[in-house]
Amino acid sequence: MIVVIAHYRTMPEHVDLVRTVLSGHAATSEQEPGCLTFRAHQNRDDPTRFVLYEAYATQEAFDEHRRSQHFKDNIESLVAPLLLERSWSTYDAPLTEGSTSR
Repeated sequence: MIVVIAHYRTMPEHVDLVRTVLSGHAATSEQEPGCLTFRAHQNRDDPTRFVLYEAYATQEAFDEHRRSQHFKDNIESLVAPLLLERSWSTYDAPLTEGSTSR
């Protein structure tokens, strides 16, 4: 499993559009094979900031997501040009008790 956490900050005048696009994008992304969950969250204190939490069964599923037409249409074409900041990090499967050495 791979987890992706993305941070976006948009221009204040585009908050409503970005929220709407991310909401629809999350719903569509969750229908992809290999996408385990896709959640978009908006910061309570600063509505220009968003966090995306995504989990995929494999790296290949994540790569396929980034090649999808809806990613190109929603994120690359609509959202990215409206952002002041954009970053993401990838993580491996969750650690479970007993999986770390002492």
